[in-house]
Amino acid sequence: MLQVVLAASVFAAALAVYGTIGLRWRRRARLWRAFLGRVATLEFEPYHAAALKNEESGAAAAELLRDGRLDIDAEGAVLLTAAGRDPGPVPAHPVPAGLLEALRRHDPEPVSIGWIERHDAEYATVRFAHREEREALLPVRPRLPVVKEGSFRACCGCVGVVLLVVCWIAAAELLVVSHPHGVLEWAASGVTALGLGLLWYADGAAKAVRARTESGDPLWDRIHDERHPAVEGLDERQRLHLLRSLDDRGRWRGIDRAVGDDTDGDDADGDDTDEDDGWWDDDWSADAYHYRASDASAEESGPGTPPGTGPGTGLSTG
Repeated sequence: MLQVVLAASVFAAALAVYGTIGLRWRRRARLWRAFLGRVATLEFEPYHAAALKNEESGAAAAELLRDGRLDIDAEGAVLLTAAGRDPGPVPAHPVPAGLLEALRRHDPEPVSIGWIERHDAEYATVRFAHREEREALLPVRPRLPVVKEGSFRACCGCVGVVLLVVCWIAAAELLVVSHPHGVLEWAASGVTALGLGLLWYADGAAKAVRARTESGDPLWDRIHDERHPAVEGLDERQRLHLLRSLDDRGRWRGIDRAVGDDTDGDDADGDDTDEDDGWWDDDWSADAYHYRASDASAEESGPGTPPGTGPGTGLSTG
């Protein structure tokens, strides 16, 4: 008779534990499936998908590059073209329009896209405003129920676990010391052993439920392989120059020097040299930079190519 009582008790405990786990799994799975369904029906705007991967500046620069509004040399420095300086129509989307305005604020000095992305406050305002506008349209990730430490539910859960462990130990000990007789008692002992085994793996089952209903990022899975059409339209050389410009976040480019973040235009000894630079003007700066960029392009084209006739300069030897 003892074996039958043990079997009934252990079976009831296992049913209560796994019933709770099953109800939790059903609730979490329902919330997760609803979220996945909303994500599957999303239609991402190209710049929104790029913004979710923090690539909207590269996409905007690629669009301006394909439109002929800017040039990017082999070092990643950007300089506006005549079309970019033209105060005519601007891109319809706010992100490339904001990047174009940022480049115009620094024109005619060449800068990098990474430097503008990091230091230009007005462009950062445009970027974040676009992100907030688009993120408001995203479905909210479901907040799965979590028991806070120190709450009444957490205390009840701890007490329940302690009682369950004590009952498990007592049932296992009684199962070992008892001597079943007959088919019914042996069957009851088997049911008891099976129930104890299920209770032993209950914590692993609960962790598996949490892992299956919390793992993955469906938004990232949707946009991971998507690329902005403007970036797709670049050739390999243009894409390499764009990546170099995006990675260069720490310096502002002049003619023959790179000025770091903390550089304020003074010499190393602290003397201001602005008064000695009366010969400097913006037109000379832009022309001299184009000569330097043309020489760099000629080196890429190989030996024997005259300076200023390599790829990316708009000139040819023919």
